[in-house]
Amino acid sequence: MAKLRHIALSVPDIEAAAKFYIDTFGMQRVNLAITPYGDGLSLSDGTVNLTLLKFHTEDAAGDERGKDFVGLHHMGFVVDDLEASSAQIETNGGHFHRELKGGGGVDFERKFRDPNGIVFDISHKGWVGSKE
Repeated sequence: MAKLRHIALSVPDIEAAAKFYIDTFGMQRVNLAITPYGDGLSLSDGTVNLTLLKFHTEDAAGDERGKDFVGLHHMGFVVDDLEASSAQIETNGGHFHRELKGGGGVDFERKFRDPNGIVFDISHKGWVGSKE
């Protein structure tokens, strides 16, 4: 069974956003990834990873929303079987979007779009600070 364990928000200032979620909800900093394509600051409540993203380029943002988009960027589900889950997504009308294989502190993610075009990830590894 898949479990929602990751939410990614694209924000204009990751430190200011982190301060809000830490001060307001008591979230903890668990990881900072500074990469050539963008920066990500991961927070956790002990169960869910909340990653605050700031992309450096349009290409790095990965889709038509671009690097200056602010809002819910994607969510992620931990799955037991990556290939079976990928097939189930496509059977139910989802479409492959892109894949991040890691490096620079980024966890593995296979990205899809649901039938409405909403981006989500699946991962068999999970995200730093998330509970399996």
